[in-house]
Amino acid sequence: MKKLLALALAVAVAVAVAAGLAVTAHGAETMRCDIHAENGKRIGEQVVERADDGLVTVRFGFKNNGRGPDLTEQFRLAPDGTLAHYAVRGHSTYGAVVDEHFERVGDQANWHSTSEKGSKSVSGAGMYVPLNGSFESASIAIAALAAKPGVSLALLPSGTLTQRTLDQLDVASEGKTRTVQLVAQTGLGLSPKLFWATTGARPHLFAVVYPGFMAVTEQGWSGTVKLLAARQKLAEKKMLVELAGRLQHKLDGLTVVRNARVFDSAKAVLGPLSDVYVLRGRISAVLPAGSPLRGAVNQIDAAGRVMLPGLFDMHGHVGRWEGGLNLAAGVTSVRDMGNDNAELQEILDETANGTLLGPQVVPAGFLEGESPYSANMGFVVNNLAESKNAIDWYAEHGYPQLKIYNSFPKAVLRESVAYAHGRGMRVSGHIPAGMQARDALDAGFDEIQHINQVMLNFVGSGSTETRTLERFVLPAEKVAALDLDAPVVRKFIARLKQRQTVVDATLATFAFLKQKDGDINEPFVAIASHMPPDVQRAFHVGEMKIADAATLQRYEKSYAKMVEFVGRLHRAGVPLVAGTDELAGFTMQAELELLVKAGLTPAQAIQVATRNGARYTRTSDARGAISTGKLADLVLVDGEPTVHIGDIRKVAAVITRGYLVYPREIHQALGIEPFVATVPALQALAPVSSNIASQ
Repeated sequence: MKKLLALALAVAVAVAVAAGLAVTAHGAETMRCDIHAENGKRIGEQVVERADDGLVTVRFGFKNNGRGPDLTEQFRLAPDGTLAHYAVRGHSTYGAVVDEHFERVGDQANWHSTSEKGSKSVSGAGMYVPLNGSFESASIAIAALAAKPGVSLALLPSGTLTQRTLDQLDVASEGKTRTVQLVAQTGLGLSPKLFWATTGARPHLFAVVYPGFMAVTEQGWSGTVKLLAARQKLAEKKMLVELAGRLQHKLDGLTVVRNARVFDSAKAVLGPLSDVYVLRGRISAVLPAGSPLRGAVNQIDAAGRVMLPGLFDMHGHVGRWEGGLNLAAGVTSVRDMGNDNAELQEILDETANGTLLGPQVVPAGFLEGESPYSANMGFVVNNLAESKNAIDWYAEHGYPQLKIYNSFPKAVLRESVAYAHGRGMRVSGHIPAGMQARDALDAGFDEIQHINQVMLNFVGSGSTETRTLERFVLPAEKVAALDLDAPVVRKFIARLKQRQTVVDATLATFAFLKQKDGDINEPFVAIASHMPPDVQRAFHVGEMKIADAATLQRYEKSYAKMVEFVGRLHRAGVPLVAGTDELAGFTMQAELELLVKAGLTPAQAIQVATRNGARYTRTSDARGAISTGKLADLVLVDGEPTVHIGDIRKVAAVITRGYLVYPREIHQALGIEPFVATVPALQALAPVSSNIASQ
């Protein structure tokens, strides 16, 4: 499942730089913080112990969906409230070794970890940004920034952090009251980080709330989360509405996009230059370039750029802040493969009314079973009656698909799938624990998510505990030795073809299986130099425990065979879709590159992301192609993406939902260096008489 940033917690911890809770009182004391999933289930804790001599020790860990970090930090603060000494050891969400150190003596700062080593001369305050850590560093930054209102805080190794207050309220719990404030920190990651902090001269972090996902609070204050989440959403919505208003340009009246080379997604070929007319969010005509204008009031000269139908990301877990990244990559539709139900319903409404910058969302209903490893979102069920009730809810709310997850009770799988089919829904998912992919096909699955779930069919067994890190480690260890020409493999591929079972491989997501700490993860090599400094650093942090060269070689070979296997699926006639489950937008572009690496042509890879996306979301009547009557989800790309798939990153303009957006503007707003230099401008045309009789 996606490593959410407020999307998935692993990236939140790594990229958001240890947002957290701290103790600020003097003297020896201990402070405990609880970590809860959205459903209230306690999944971990943070314990902060402050000694009389100023040494702070933090024990931090949680487990959600069978994985999570386990870390111990020790640090001391400088007189200005920033880190003077910092060390953290343990393991990351996926088991990689964490061993990171920082020290500042005078004006000299030095740091080293398993992925980097550096030093820098510093004058004045400078806050070190750990690559892995607890929820404590953000609290230190909150206090340091509050001590100098209106002043930014320099970050180490680089960057600048600013903070502003968005809201303030009084909360009560167990007879206690406290005044807390909502602050937004900007300068880390690709979106503002929102924290609830105490007030006063030395504030510290009170709570971190990821609506629809999880929350961290001081012990005894978990009852305040619903109130905090509601107020946070209101403040966040104001920021998002402003962003959408600034970056979405409404197309009023008939607009013509002239001189575009239109991609035919049915044939996977480029057509001749064309003029495409757009009215109220739909394509009203596609004519040969240079045809007489037909009453358009606006025009965009594509100047020979390639025009693609909007891309489909078929494996997202959408959040409010990532929509711009999707649109900037030409992704106009995302299939959400698991979310908090109430949260997703709000996102659907906000996207539809134009107050949220983002793609259109096709929801898949998330259905999980109760276990110590449960992913705590969607519906968690124990029996067939509860399963049917959840399926009914999803069907009544317009979900065209169901996603089964790891702990779903296998005893009721076949009947649940049949019931969902009876409600007109497709069914896909992970392979429930105690089963293999062939069993899921027997139960009626229409689609399988993730290449590791498919490969476990050959390298695992019905007794493999697939709800732990074993579902990642086992394929990395054993696929290298798998004979892809073995009868069992060929028979399984033939069965997938015969049933036309879709595979959502998410190859780019699983590139982390063979990433050595310190090396950049393959999907992000082409974009790293465009990213903010802290995001660039995070790209070099390995997630798997790769102890030696032999392990690395084995994992690389395993991953290469996974890519090869996907190519074999395509050549055999097994339908593929392109999904990410990772960093929005950019991972989609990397996924298409990996499909080409697997043996598809660039045009075929784009066809998978357009025609197949529409086909397997059952939206072909409106999306996936550029033709009259379809939704005007249009992407203008510089270069030759049907020849050089890497050019798919050069998105110059996107039209969707009746708006024009420029990726260049989105990237600049998020601190990303744009990928295109010039954009096709929207120009007003002089009015033309519509009196046909006078012509």
